[in-house]
Amino acid sequence: MAKPRKIQRLNARFLSIEWEDQQRCILELKTLRTFCPCAVCRGENVMGTVYRIPEMQTYTPGMYELVKIELVGNYAIRLYWQDGHDSGIYDWEMLRQLCQTYGRSGDGAADATAALDAGEEQ
Repeated sequence: MAKPRKIQRLNARFLSIEWEDQQRCILELKTLRTFCPCAVCRGENVMGTVYRIPEMQTYTPGMYELVKIELVGNYAIRLYWQDGHDSGIYDWEMLRQLCQTYGRSGDGAADATAALDAGEEQ
């Protein structure tokens, strides 16, 4: 499994990931928050049964505003959100899957970066 070489927030909406194998991906922060892997967001699996917290408000102010990115060991990152949520640990495999499924890569990443550099909203 390739590991990220560089992870950085591009602006208020996008995160860029450059991988060891030269692949580059741009993900929307909203996608990362939507697929937060923590037990609160996904439920907790206990002996084959998934327990979930009762439905919470679907939108809270600041929930898509990334405050900080923290490295977790040599296998993941933890994202800190403006609304105080910070328990999701995104391992490299999950990030790669999100990139492949929802990210812009190759020419799409280059086009998105060029548009951001030009000040266009994506």
